[in-house]
Amino acid sequence: MKEISITSFDNLQIGQAENAAAGTGCTVFLLGKDGAPAGLDVRGGGPASRESELLKPLAAAQVIHAIVLAGGSAFGLDAAGGVMRYLEERNIGYDVGVTKVPLVCQADLFDLTVADARTRPDAAMAYQACANAENGGNYCDGNYGAGTGATVGKLLGMDHCMKSGIGSYAVQVGPLKVGAVVAVNAAGDIYDYENGCKVAGLRADDGETFLDSEQLMLEKTDVQENKFVGNTTIGVVFTNAKFDKTRLCKIAGMAHDGYARAIRPVHTSADGDSIYAVSLGDVAADQDAVGVLAARVMAKAILRGVQAAEGAYGFPAARDL
Repeated sequence: MKEISITSFDNLQIGQAENAAAGTGCTVFLLGKDGAPAGLDVRGGGPASRESELLKPLAAAQVIHAIVLAGGSAFGLDAAGGVMRYLEERNIGYDVGVTKVPLVCQADLFDLTVADARTRPDAAMAYQACANAENGGNYCDGNYGAGTGATVGKLLGMDHCMKSGIGSYAVQVGPLKVGAVVAVNAAGDIYDYENGCKVAGLRADDGETFLDSEQLMLEKTDVQENKFVGNTTIGVVFTNAKFDKTRLCKIAGMAHDGYARAIRPVHTSADGDSIYAVSLGDVAADQDAVGVLAARVMAKAILRGVQAAEGAYGFPAARDL
């Protein structure tokens, strides 16, 4: 097994655009002229999403043409319109006779409390991300795209949180490739699952030492209304193995094990934790083996998103501590 770049997959172009001053942005994945099969598994109780029904096994669509990860909470869902316009201009989408309708799925995280709550990803920003993707791609880990306003460790509010970002990790085993991109915006703490060490999360009053979010939650078991307003970790798993969307939904579900390894607590009722899985090739591979790899690369991508982040908006990053 060797590490490879997330940009080494065929039939995948990644573009990012952001408003750094406002603390928000979007990451767009273009899935080739003919689209690609995709599945989705949502484990959080408060997702902000678009066209999720397309990815259910009973839905007629067998491929989609793009995926968007963005900030802005539900307001940011307008971004997909820019991707649709970009693809329609290039004659990409489902043929309905008079035009082609691009099928674009989107998931958003909550970053409204980071900088400017009134500025959100929109169609113009996503259109620019598409142009960036097609002009060679500009993907970077850290404070970019959907990770621009990402933070972690918010159980006690924004005064105790840390800056996070978007991260990627991919591996190759023989001809098989599996990779992940994830915007890390968790209420919980972030761990390196290989050694169990906490790398980012809830800060104590001194601003430099960690509290244990999971333990703190267990100490306060009384009902708390609207206890989280700033969460949701959203990611995509890519593979060059050949699967239909039913099997990809299962792979996306297995990839959530990567969330559980790296984030504590995770999948709460007020998170919108979601993972897409996309098939980009025709390599024959065992579904469960790909699912196991998906969980591994997802946990590593979460770690990288935190380690690549730079302190911003008054929030320190892991590298600062």
